[in-house]
Order: sequence, then structure tokens, then C-alpha cells
Amino acid sequence: MHGWTAGLDDLADGIFDYARDRMRLDPVPLDGPREPAELAAAAGATITTDGLGGEAALRLFAGVLAPACISVDHPRHLSFVPCAPTEAATLFDLVVAASSICGSSWLEGAGAVYAENQALDWIAELAGLPEGSGGAFVQGGTLANLSALVAAREHARAGTDRQTGRWAVVAGSEAHASIAHAARVMDVEVIVVQPGKDGRLEGDGVAAALEQGRAGGQRVFAVVASAGTTNLGIVDDLASIAGAVAERSVWLHVDGAYGGAAMAAPSVRPLFDGVEHADSLVVDPHKWLFAPYDCAALLYRHPEIARRVHTQHAGYLDPVERGGRWNPSDYAIHLTRRARGLPFWFSLAAHGTDAYRVAVERTLEVARYAARAVAASNHLELVREPVLSVVCFTRTGWAAADYYAWSDRLLAGGIAFVVPTVVDGEPAARLAIVNPRTSEADIDLVLHSMR
Repeated sequence: MHGWTAGLDDLADGIFDYARDRMRLDPVPLDGPREPAELAAAAGATITTDGLGGEAALRLFAGVLAPACISVDHPRHLSFVPCAPTEAATLFDLVVAASSICGSSWLEGAGAVYAENQALDWIAELAGLPEGSGGAFVQGGTLANLSALVAAREHARAGTDRQTGRWAVVAGSEAHASIAHAARVMDVEVIVVQPGKDGRLEGDGVAAALEQGRAGGQRVFAVVASAGTTNLGIVDDLASIAGAVAERSVWLHVDGAYGGAAMAAPSVRPLFDGVEHADSLVVDPHKWLFAPYDCAALLYRHPEIARRVHTQHAGYLDPVERGGRWNPSDYAIHLTRRARGLPFWFSLAAHGTDAYRVAVERTLEVARYAARAVAASNHLELVREPVLSVVCFTRTGWAAADYYAWSDRLLAGGIAFVVPTVVDGEPAARLAIVNPRTSEADIDLVLHSMR
């Protein structure tokens, strides 16, 4: 073991220099993937009997492997939902790793858990959840949605022992793919509800689906509403959905993995009215709250329900559960966990919440500019006015192959990363703007490339 520390100072200097230099790049290189054969030729065998040595391995990463990864924090990375962490959050991620903290329990990581809970409290406050709400940071929205739905089903099971029939969850047709995936994992049905004319899931549709499920002998244990759909950024009518759910005593889960961050922006906060009635809520700071991967906030209105469902029991875990203190491992499908919420907490603590408000508003401003630029073009057409920071549009005369060829050219030229999508069965271009460094000039560059 002592041999592992040989040359540590030089290696540390090299790693710190690489991290510092990487964060000083403005903009960072977009880079892009390489074929397996290319990487094999350039990198060769990286795992050897004697080892490459730390400095050689770092050179290999910096010179070959890192450039074969797309930089998600590039201002013209506009695909999927990018990640644009603050420098403070990125630096503190190094601190978290170096501190060797286990973030599973209060016993092992009380200081870390305390800090994470402060960050969770801020998100709960944005949503208007009541005092006492809480949860944990998990890997991502998929695990968060699954954990919340498992808690919802077990809560329903405890109150409906005499009922029979298949368990089911109600969700809109534009709900994130992880909802259907969670249903497969849980072996439950999904009752899909079509949105209204404005694309929003509404209370009337949810109420009809709940009655349909009940009439069909299904046990609907949860309704999933989206607070910012991934493809178009639509926020469901949370207030009317909450009313429909409350009348029938069904769990309301709000998936705000992407869009929930916009609750920090006064200009769009009214869109989220009704979220305060959620029984569970997901917001991913690694999407639009400037934290590094992987960081998803999972909150419960009544955390004790989730704790009863998710706490794992074993003789060796008894010391962890003594005293009834807050253990993040008790609120999701996980046990061992890194203190993944700490980089987000540190950035919030360092910069203050007003800086987050300004940054989110800036991305919304750029998205509105993009929509205006598309509308002013004679060869581009908006699919719909953006609700949040996703802008979807079409190019006159283009088929799917044209969008893909255009996307490939942008990436190959190091200009931008913009992959096509599909809306109502038709190909389209989609910009997801969550990086405050993305400017109007960046938008112009991408749009002009479609001429």
C-alpha cells in the first residue's frame, strides 16, 4: 500500500494543473467520439501488469481519452439536457472525493448530510413544500422516479390490503421514458393520458383515467405529472391535477428533473403552481442548477413514508439506525452512496441563491431569443412557443436524413452538438439551453448553419 503514494506530489500537481487549465478554457473544446478501432490504436492497452504510472496515465487521458468525449459544458452543447456546473461545484467535487466521506448515514457523514439537507430545503422552499419535507440526493432522475413510485405503491398497499387487481400508475404521453421503465421494473401498468390542446396534462384527463382504472379493476397508486417535459419543456397543469388526485386520495409525483430548476426564476414560477401539493418531487441539479453529474434531488412531502419503505435492515446496520437521525440511505433505492449533493451545496453556499435566479433567467432569455430568431426566419418554423428553455423547430423541406447530416457536420466541425428529435412523428431540431454561457451569438451560429 505504501507504494501507492510514490510520486504522489508530482501526480497531484499534474492533476491539479489539468483541472485548473480545463476550467480556464473559454470556451472548452467541443470534442467528439471516436470509433473503437481508432481508440484502440491510439490508446492501446491501458490496464497492464506493472501499470503505466500516474503521469503517463494522465497524459493518456488528457491526450487521447478526454478528447473522445463531448464536453457537456460547451456553450453550444444543446442536445438532450446538458450539464453546466459552476467552477465552484466542479472544484468541490475534487474535495468530496479527497475527503473520503461515505454519505449513506448520519453516523458516518453527519456534516455532509447536514449540508446536503440545506440544499434540499432550498428546493423544497422553491416548490412550497411544507416544513418537514425531505429526502436525499440520488444518481439521477431515473432512480429518483423509481424510488418515489416504489414508496407510493407501498404506501397504497398498506391502505388497500383487501383490494385486488393490477397496480397501475397514471402518466401523460409525454412523461419521461424513465416512468415506463420504472413500471417495467415494478411490474405495474401505465395508464397513458393524452394532453390537452396546449400539450399539458390536465386534471380532467387525469380524473377520467383514475375512474377508468378503478372501473377496470386496476389499483392506481400514483399519478405522475411533468414539470418540464424533456422533449418540449412543457409544464403540466399541476394545480388541476393536484385537485383531481386529492379527491381520490392518490399519490401525486411531480417529475421536475429538467424543468423544476425554473422554479427559481420569477418569470416562469407561476407555471408551477400546484407543485406544493406533490407527495414526491424530483429536481436534477446536474441538469439546470449547475451541479456536476450525478446529482438528483428526491423530496417527499412525508419523508417518514419513504423511510419505512426504503430503510434496509440487517444486524450490521443496527448502529446506523440508532437515535432516529437522518440517513440518506433510507429514502431511495440505494445504500452506499457518495455525498453527491455536496458540490451543489457548496456552489449554492458560495454564490447565493440570487446568483442561481439570475443564471436561470439568463438561459430563459436566450431561449426566447432563439424562438424569435426562428420565427423571423423564412425557412425555419417553431413547433411551438417555448415554455421553458427547450426550443423545437423544423427546417422547410428537410427529412430526417437532412437533420442527421446537419447534426453530424456541426459536431465534426467542432461547432455545436445538436441532435434531432421527433415531435408528433415528424423530425425536428431541438435546442436545450441550460448553460448561462450560451449566448445569442451561439444561437445565431447554429441557426445560420441550417441555410
